[in-house]
Amino acid sequence: MRHAGNPTPADAQAPVETVATVDPDRHDGIDRAFHATIGSLTGGLSPMALATAWFDWAVHLAGSPAKQAELHEKAVANAARALQAGASCALAPEGQGCAEMAADRRFRSPDWRQYPFNLYAQLFLLTEDWWNAATTGVPGVAPRHEHMTNFAARQTLDMMAPSNFALTNPVVLERTKAERGANLVRGLHNLLEDFARYAEDAPPDTGGYEVGRNLAVTPGEVIHRNRLMELIRYRPVTDTVKAEPLLIVPAWIMKYYILDLSAHNSMVRYLVEQGFEVYMVSWLNPGADEADLSMEDYVRLGVLEALDVIGRAVPDQKVHAAGYCLGGTLLSIAAASMARDGDDRLASMTLLAAQVDFTEAGEITLFIDDSQVAFLEDIMAEQGYLGSNQMAGAFQMLRSNDLIWSRTIHDYLLGERGGMNDLMAWNADATRMPARMHSDYLRDLFLDNLLALGRYKVGGRTVSLEDIEIPVFAVGTEKDHVAPWKSVWKINRFADGENTFLLTSGGHNAGIVSEPGHPRRQYRVGAVTGHAEEADHWLAHHEPVEGSWWPEWTKWLDGRSTGTRPALAETLPALEPAPGRYVFG
Repeated sequence: MRHAGNPTPADAQAPVETVATVDPDRHDGIDRAFHATIGSLTGGLSPMALATAWFDWAVHLAGSPAKQAELHEKAVANAARALQAGASCALAPEGQGCAEMAADRRFRSPDWRQYPFNLYAQLFLLTEDWWNAATTGVPGVAPRHEHMTNFAARQTLDMMAPSNFALTNPVVLERTKAERGANLVRGLHNLLEDFARYAEDAPPDTGGYEVGRNLAVTPGEVIHRNRLMELIRYRPVTDTVKAEPLLIVPAWIMKYYILDLSAHNSMVRYLVEQGFEVYMVSWLNPGADEADLSMEDYVRLGVLEALDVIGRAVPDQKVHAAGYCLGGTLLSIAAASMARDGDDRLASMTLLAAQVDFTEAGEITLFIDDSQVAFLEDIMAEQGYLGSNQMAGAFQMLRSNDLIWSRTIHDYLLGERGGMNDLMAWNADATRMPARMHSDYLRDLFLDNLLALGRYKVGGRTVSLEDIEIPVFAVGTEKDHVAPWKSVWKINRFADGENTFLLTSGGHNAGIVSEPGHPRRQYRVGAVTGHAEEADHWLAHHEPVEGSWWPEWTKWLDGRSTGTRPALAETLPALEPAPGRYVFG
């Protein structure tokens, strides 16, 4: 007899059923592929992040009857203004009209003062006014979601502006009439040409500007190369040079030669002519093989290795170091790690439109949250890097009227190709970002702000910006949409040495490339009194000075140099002439 609980030998040998397991990597791979496909259609932007913001706004608006009443009243008031505009714009004398009330640059042409175009402009501006009210001031909406919803509303309305359509743009209609439609034929040709270039991933037309021929031509040699960067030493043109050499660390999101454009506006050429021995980092344009490069690799293989090489070329001399944009952030990390370790090779640090605290990093932060970063990481996991076109979408949307719609009107409706200049040619020479490094950068700096909080690690140990005691010269630009000047200012809250701040006119790129003789340039400069001084207080106590800020900077560097030394024609064996090979990648 068989008794329960006493298995027979056959029972004991019976196979035990196992629970099927699921391979999470297989499902992660599906998600990554799906997100990468979406990213190819959205320019790398996460629709999930925008949907979350929209839902937050919509739900809170639905639960705010007072706000709804306010918007209803505004709609009625704007409708009354629209009716009034319908009459006043039609009856306005020739050359006048209601569109004159707006300072909007899209409607500045005198042609917009004629009926019915003045009415179109006024109705559009009233609609824009209502949506601005609708997407701001809704109780309970997270500030970030409010900004995202407002931004999305502005982008949608910008797309629908009457200036963007041939039938509602008087300037386009007048041109079409005068040329009997030839402008539209040229515009169609321009559109097809641009589409073909985009579809083939062909390099853009740079209008005759070419690296090594009329761009990046300051004489020099590549004296060092590793898997991440080339180090260029520029030939001195003076008999003596400042005792301390100058190392420039550009951002890897851009090619270095924005600082060595044409002969008349090359910062490198200017510095060499002022008696500085200049070294420049030229970053590799990474591909899938560089996917594993980290932010720490950029510190170690970029800044620290460059300093090692300069130390062999110019022994026993400290180094002035300057970093531009992300290069300045990287230089700050390296300087903090050097200060932590007792490494005193830096004589001073200059930050050009560079941030170390990302709490107020401008509208670009609208595109950087956990959802967006996770989305980008999935895209990068598929290809090993973030492509230039996947970065361009966010930056273009920040200035869509200038970078997208004005070009649409100019190139495709008016049928004109804008003239190319050196800065535009440089801007078209885009770069990629390694997957691991870009993830480190977005998560550790933008999302978690570890550097400002004193929790960022180099070599497994934290670094602190407060350890930086060398003189610091920080440059912000008034119209910077990438690194707002008040965000750049924040280095003064951390660095514990002699801090000087300079605010120049212009934007992120044109404000830095501001050579002597450049028209309509001005700057403010002065010492920062202490960590507690606010940016607005500093601004109120420093008057603008006309001209380029470059002489002010070289004077500052000269005042922190220890004299001069004979210029040496060659310090280390040259691998090849500047601009090297990485710049062509």
